[in-house]
Amino acid sequence: MKKTTSYFNDLIDSQVIAAISHKEKITKAIESDCNVAFLLTGDLIVLPEYVEQLKRANMYVFVHLDFIEGLANDKSAIEYVAKMVRPTGIITTKSHLIKWAKKQNLLTIQRLFVLDRNAVNKGIAMVRDSDPDAIEILPGIIPKVIKQYLASSKLPIIAGGLVDQKAEVYGALEAGVLAVSTGEEPLWKMGV
Repeated sequence: MKKTTSYFNDLIDSQVIAAISHKEKITKAIESDCNVAFLLTGDLIVLPEYVEQLKRANMYVFVHLDFIEGLANDKSAIEYVAKMVRPTGIITTKSHLIKWAKKQNLLTIQRLFVLDRNAVNKGIAMVRDSDPDAIEILPGIIPKVIKQYLASSKLPIIAGGLVDQKAEVYGALEAGVLAVSTGEEPLWKMGV
């Protein structure tokens, strides 16, 4: 089955995504209102266990490849993750990994850092080239930039990075994002 953008949109029940940066946060994510987790911790040995824990709690899990120790930035790493770890999808800043992950039938999120106008333009070009299922924009507290990406792409947008207050979550949602990823545990229980 080919996964589509609308399939991705249908995954999101809670518009706050648990960004898990430490092993200790896995249990808190499971106990939260979130139904999607971004896993930003682990290594080749523990990664399958972490993903399975979250999946048993009926969470959709996206592995951030750039943060997993022992994974190379190559096709073999994608094949390993797809066959041995079996997450819902991956997150990465690297366009070539997006393309390979799509061939493995994983959902893909292109993470973009918005530093200046040049980064915005380069990000838009990268997204057109790699064709991810969604985009994560960091920092996620810039509604003006969120609106620019929404105008240039029909892909779902996730805001992340530096989001640590309810008002910032609501501001990003009002700007039009599908969801907001944050490592701030109190925000995981917002009920949005």
